[in-house]
Amino acid sequence: MQERVRHVVVLDSNREHVARLREPGLELDRLGELRVVRIDARASADELDGHFDFGLITLKAPALDVVLPALKARQFVDTYVALGNGLVQDRIAAIVGREQLIVGTVEMGATNLGPGRLRQTTDNPFVIGELDGAPTTRTRQLERILEPVAGVHVTDNIAGQLWSKLLVNTTLSGLGVVGGCTYGEVAADPNGRQAIFSLWSEGHAIGLAQGLSLEPVLGIEAAALASADPVVREQALETVVATAGATRASMLQDVERGLETEVDVINGAIVSRAAQLGARAPCNAAVVALVHRYERGEAAPSPSHFSEIAAAGDGAEV
Repeated sequence: MQERVRHVVVLDSNREHVARLREPGLELDRLGELRVVRIDARASADELDGHFDFGLITLKAPALDVVLPALKARQFVDTYVALGNGLVQDRIAAIVGREQLIVGTVEMGATNLGPGRLRQTTDNPFVIGELDGAPTTRTRQLERILEPVAGVHVTDNIAGQLWSKLLVNTTLSGLGVVGGCTYGEVAADPNGRQAIFSLWSEGHAIGLAQGLSLEPVLGIEAAALASADPVVREQALETVVATAGATRASMLQDVERGLETEVDVINGAIVSRAAQLGARAPCNAAVVALVHRYERGEAAPSPSHFSEIAAAGDGAEV
């Protein structure tokens, strides 16, 4: 592979989105700086030609089993890169092959404003790593490819990084959809603040129970938001809000559009992993149940639900 990016193609089944990416181009509000970028976009894998060194997977979890087998069958990607939310890496590896997969996390926040329009709200790095540990030549090549977009950190502990990112998604994204607000607005609500500490501590404990060494995320040590010291917790939350407070959860955007969310592979993943360990994760289970009610139209996001999430873990043993 050469050291420069020769060609980038976006594959998206939304034909209106594809048309606007091609002409007039993606309208990107990047932290207040507006730019328009014309992109080679296609609406079907049948429209792709050539060979690709990397295929970046940013699909929602419900689409993985529909889209990836067709891509894999065409054999025009050397290495796939899983960049989605939740614990979906094993599912992706089963489709594309573990040896063809790099896993990464994306800490920047963005809001989908409609076909061809995107607002980036926070500027945080990619973290990438090999499933089996030490970085390889292809990991370093991917690092150089992604660097023009955002900072890139290569880790030899991707399992610990994935769980730390899962804590962000289960806690801040989970409560963002529960309350219908940004991460910062969750933290500004007293009940939301308590729910943050409850959810994070619950997921953190399940991570440690698996023997994982959790990585720093959003500028803090993973243990900080689970600390028994309220000063440490509050300081950590201030850092998180300063880093990602403007972010609106992708699950909230899904609910607002009447789409299926990824709550089962995000908060539901902690519930499932806890069950495998003979433990419980009642706060995460409460988020799953509530978001499914939103999906069915039986309730709507509201900060009034924060107290339910925090109370779910009262007296629970994890």
